[in-house]
Amino acid sequence: MRILAVDHGEKRIGLALSDPTATIASPLTVIAHVSRAVDAAQVAALAVEHQAGLILVGQSFDEDGNPNAAGRSAARFAEALRAQTDIPVQMWDESLSTHDARASRLALGVSRKKRAGHHDAIAATVILQSYLEEASR
Repeated sequence: MRILAVDHGEKRIGLALSDPTATIASPLTVIAHVSRAVDAAQVAALAVEHQAGLILVGQSFDEDGNPNAAGRSAARFAEALRAQTDIPVQMWDESLSTHDARASRLALGVSRKKRAGHHDAIAATVILQSYLEEASR
């Protein structure tokens, strides 16, 4: 079963997709934020197009373990997504995914100019890979 992961941001939404065996995560695309309903419809359409059996939405938390502002926004997006599709939608802790995405690009020797670009699809890949690793335990 393929899994589509979502890194929901204020300006962009990063997407990653697993292989059919749900073992390996790969960046898929980045879509520009329009509105919650339009964004949810685009993500739902991509999930259908890529035959995803699960949509994973990254959610961030504060130090006390409660969803922070971005995490609450991601939860509202997940609700909009559930209204657009019958594919199950699950929240997943995305703590440090953007930081990890930036660090991995730096470690790979990606130039400063290219590092300044979109981290969103890579962050979605980090979210998805952490889910896949946890699910395989």
